[in-house]
Amino acid sequence: MSAEDFKQGIINYFESIAKYYGSKTEITEGICSDPINLDAHHTTWNLSEFELVRSAYRKNGNKFMMEGPSMYYEISADRIIDFKQLGRNRFEFIERYGESVYRITKVRFHYKY
Repeated sequence: MSAEDFKQGIINYFESIAKYYGSKTEITEGICSDPINLDAHHTTWNLSEFELVRSAYRKNGNKFMMEGPSMYYEISADRIIDFKQLGRNRFEFIERYGESVYRITKVRFHYKY
């Protein structure tokens, strides 16, 4: 995938996210030392569920934001090294925070259409 296609995929995700407003949203977040080898010895997982009510791009800090009642989640735009659509209404971001520190964010929308 070219750098332009990669960037356009992320832009398309956030330009079309409004259709998911009101949908149950699952965010599975993993902190790991190797984004290819996600075994339990090298990865810590968290799961959050909320109804998506708003999303935005925060220019100060270069962050993508998703928000629901009592939930706020950000993805650092400058740290994204991989983005994929895993299936219908399922997406994955990988951010690099250090030489061997990665955050994997899997987003699943329970979309009614």
